[in-house]
Amino acid sequence: MHLSVTKLAITVTLCLLPNCLISAKQPNILFVFSDDHSPRAIGAYGSQINRTPNLDRIANEGAVFKNSFCANSICGPSRACILTGKHSHMNGFLRNGNRFDSTQTTFPRLMQDAGYDTAMIGKWHLSSDPVGFSHWEILPGQGSYYNPDFLQMDGSRQRFQGYCTDIITEHALAWLKEKRDPDKPFLLMCQHKAPHRNWAPPPRYYAMYKDQDIPEPDSLFDDYSGRSSLLSENEMSIRNHFYWGHDMKFHGDSEFPEHFLPNLQNGEYNRMNDQQKAAWDAAYEAENQAFLAQMRAGKLTEKEIVSWKYQRYIKDYLKCIQAVDDSVGSLLDYLDQSGLADDTVVIYSSDQGFYLGEHGWYDKRWMFEESLLMPFLIRWPGVINPGTQSTALIQNIDYGPTFLEMAGTNVPEEMQGRSMVSMLHNQGQPSATWRDAIYYAYYENAAVHNVPVHDGVRTDRYKLMFFPRSREWNLFDLVTDPHEMHSVHADPQYAEILRGMQQRYRDLRQLYEVNSATIPATRGDETRWRERDAKITEEAKNSKAQLAFIGDSITQGWEGAGAEIWNKYYKSRGAINLGIGGDRTEHIIWRLTNGNLGKIQPKVAVLMIGTNNTGHFLQDPQEVSAGVAKILDILKERLPDTKIILQAIFPRGSDEFDEKRLNNVAINQLIRRHADGDRVRFVELGDQFLEPDGSISTSVMPDLLHLSEEGYRRWAEALEPHLVDLGL
Repeated sequence: MHLSVTKLAITVTLCLLPNCLISAKQPNILFVFSDDHSPRAIGAYGSQINRTPNLDRIANEGAVFKNSFCANSICGPSRACILTGKHSHMNGFLRNGNRFDSTQTTFPRLMQDAGYDTAMIGKWHLSSDPVGFSHWEILPGQGSYYNPDFLQMDGSRQRFQGYCTDIITEHALAWLKEKRDPDKPFLLMCQHKAPHRNWAPPPRYYAMYKDQDIPEPDSLFDDYSGRSSLLSENEMSIRNHFYWGHDMKFHGDSEFPEHFLPNLQNGEYNRMNDQQKAAWDAAYEAENQAFLAQMRAGKLTEKEIVSWKYQRYIKDYLKCIQAVDDSVGSLLDYLDQSGLADDTVVIYSSDQGFYLGEHGWYDKRWMFEESLLMPFLIRWPGVINPGTQSTALIQNIDYGPTFLEMAGTNVPEEMQGRSMVSMLHNQGQPSATWRDAIYYAYYENAAVHNVPVHDGVRTDRYKLMFFPRSREWNLFDLVTDPHEMHSVHADPQYAEILRGMQQRYRDLRQLYEVNSATIPATRGDETRWRERDAKITEEAKNSKAQLAFIGDSITQGWEGAGAEIWNKYYKSRGAINLGIGGDRTEHIIWRLTNGNLGKIQPKVAVLMIGTNNTGHFLQDPQEVSAGVAKILDILKERLPDTKIILQAIFPRGSDEFDEKRLNNVAINQLIRRHADGDRVRFVELGDQFLEPDGSISTSVMPDLLHLSEEGYRRWAEALEPHLVDLGL
């Protein structure tokens, strides 16, 4: 009796320690992750178009989370959010094509420290090599469905014959059976390419859905009325943006380019061996030729053509998912057969949702439910009761903190997500302090599919989106309008709700330290900006400029109203003008890191930026100052020998109490602190443009913002002593 009491006391004492958060035994974690898998194509989420028995098994033996959301609906950024537990603007991976900073804290590395054997097999898509894993083998980039290549830890690349989903599963099972340390708990991240575009199913499912039509979504022919005008500019519609070869699986050149885009062939077919090609053609060609015969005969209406495209797309997509479901079944069977099932947490998720024809779209990106929602199925034997369903608002930034608490180790304060462990113990019911809203942001502007930068918040009932380019708000009531067909932001009945949602939007941006002034942003979707940016980048490639001006339209104006003054003062110095009208600090950050500096190494750079942060958003001066500081950091790194003249933003507006002028004054008071008097010199020339009574003459600034020729003369004359002092 005395011994039992002693043991109990020791156990209680140990479990009060920080690293004994759940139990003394660390569970294994099997994290299966796919790409672009819509919850609406999973039985556990109520799919009416396919069956997923193995995924459903996880839900039936554990839990399904109905309100699971991504933080940024695009492949690489979602993965970075999961690894770091942070939103994109904090982990630095904003868009596909970025390179993941592997020096930052990630949950796999911390789990290694906690004693886990860790492995990553499959799609990585973060440009840099995986870190925090004792074993990894990954697809290069998006990877391929047929005969895929895998990058190895030794730097080599190996090609494997067969179907990618099956090969990833085989390698995952091989690691579990033969390569892991059996004396350690394991974390295995098994990550599939499927069902990412272009959808190439395995031969065993070629005939699936052959004699049936998949029901079309009600919004397949959405006209985008009643919402942001930007929706109609998309380039991800089934009607207009599928390729003849890549998407529709036709051979040769597009016979009907008005319906099927040319010049992008089916790369998967080109990777196949002769036997694989023969099986593919046997499955597809008869149907292809029957459809093309109708097209050539002019027998199909526009709507019938779109419907055919939809059927080809959705069936291929669902066939790819079926192979993923097979993979999950194989992994679950191994856990059962090996006796590991009771000690292993199994999670299934995907990097985001996907449009299955809703709003006429495929792909993701937009903050509508179809791509915002992502699956989260979890089985945790002994903790989660079978058949649990949760409506708690969770997000992919929560995965890392959850895994860390499962492992019994501390969650770093820098992680913005929250552990779900206590909620899982409470059968999916959140505590009173759990979040009431999630924050979402998409940054991949001027990229494929032409989806603009936007962000927003979602609560259990309402969703608010903001589109910076058009300055539009959209508000949706998800109870009365679950398919988000009409924004109620201008409806007087929702005025109070709009104000409340805008407050939550501001609050969450503050909570997550979102400062648009510091987040690099392109305006490449605007033709004039794109052309100007390309011109500057080309000039900078071979320029030997000793003087560079960096800024917005006021700087660009040296080539307009200021041209004569420029020729007088700066042409002989070989100066370069890096100004683009309309730019804010975030655009300068983008440009300086994406080619605008070229090979220039000027003696002096003159920087003036921020008046558009004021004019467009009346942005908080502290935020703008942080944007200027980031620009100075970039210049310090890339132009280490260049002296910087940091100019105060010029005054604007009609009088000294003009709201926007006052905002610029406040910015100037802050950015002067960035000067060190040596490498960075703060220069304030605003008094050159003011009349004695504090007003601005239209002869100097015709619109009380931009300079006339006289204004540029005053600027040049006032700046000249500073340039001379710096050796120019």
